[in-house]
Amino acid sequence: MKVSKITSHVFIYVLLVLGGLMMLLPFFWMVSTAFKTGFEAMQTPPTWFPKHLLWRNWVQTWHAAPFAQYLLNSVIISVVTTFGQVITSIMAAFAFAKLKFFGKRLLFWLLLATMMVPGEMLIIPNFVTLSQWHLVNTYGALIIPWLASFFAVFALRQSFAQVPDQLYAAAKLDGASDWRFLWQILVPNAKSSIMAVALLQVIGSWNSFMWPLIVTNSETMRTLPVGLQAFSTDAGMSYPELMAAATFVILPMVILYLALNKYVVHGMRIGGMKG
Repeated sequence: MKVSKITSHVFIYVLLVLGGLMMLLPFFWMVSTAFKTGFEAMQTPPTWFPKHLLWRNWVQTWHAAPFAQYLLNSVIISVVTTFGQVITSIMAAFAFAKLKFFGKRLLFWLLLATMMVPGEMLIIPNFVTLSQWHLVNTYGALIIPWLASFFAVFALRQSFAQVPDQLYAAAKLDGASDWRFLWQILVPNAKSSIMAVALLQVIGSWNSFMWPLIVTNSETMRTLPVGLQAFSTDAGMSYPELMAAATFVILPMVILYLALNKYVVHGMRIGGMKG
């Protein structure tokens, strides 16, 4: 029995290691290609390691497009949308978790149903609305549609629901306002879930490609993912520089996720404990 258990554990670990290696393989290929010559990048059969590390690819990539402006835009958009989404989600989640008002359950289920709507269906209505507000090619167009997310509201509502209603009633009897109860009791207790929501929004905003491509038409408003187009021209594609640029885009999020991934796991586990 013990041998069988050990064998099953070994089998699971082998599968996990193989799965991890398969997921890391594209990243290894991306970084490896960034150091190759153009000929090596297109060589058949492909080579896994470059013969010489061409560091100049990275310098040329940085100067081939206004990456400093792209980086600034991505940072501004990610920070503002994340902050806005966290604030709106916290307040909405508190209302759905603790407050009593007419039609609360119906409104909650209607908003929950909106999560079933594909995001692509909202592109045209959002674009038309922002065009009428004369916000196309501005930070407003890149930020306003993402200041609220019902997925974030749902996750935080689940976490806030873990706090007993008796504690809320006791706080009200002691004279605490809803605002004070929210920020001094609920928010500290849901720190992991809030961090998880914030991290997922930062990653989503940073990696967003379709929406920034649609609502911007000048280099000064482009974000990093959209800036990768600079390496695709009518004359062809420079794969080493493109892979170096892709590394520039991905590396900050990889570092951020590795530093904070425990909050995602812990926060999502707590958020899913209670409906």
